[in-house]
Amino acid sequence: VSTQSTWGNLMGRRFARCYRYCKGKAYPKSRYNRGVPDSHIRMFDAGRKKARYDEFPLCVHLISEEKEQLSSEALEAARITCNKYLMTRAGKDVYHLRIRAHPWHVIRINKML
Repeated sequence: VSTQSTWGNLMGRRFARCYRYCKGKAYPKSRYNRGVPDSHIRMFDAGRKKARYDEFPLCVHLISEEKEQLSSEALEAARITCNKYLMTRAGKDVYHLRIRAHPWHVIRINKML
């Protein structure tokens, strides 16, 4: 078995460590930058969405202290994990989860051969 065929089936996207730091200017999706796929975040709100901010006794923020690039796939994975954990531990109507970061910066990923 050749390593080329074995790795070809397993490799998809590059590792996040390759594109973690911000280098250069922002590269937004615009009329000049066409052909960019949409964000992979399906829902920006979860839980009890119509609840007011003062109905819950606790407010938790997840903040990155570094200036780094996060892909929309990473934000979607974090949303799914948090939502699943809160659903199993607390219940459906006991929390409100909101993702505020809208991924507008296009991460230019070089293809792996």
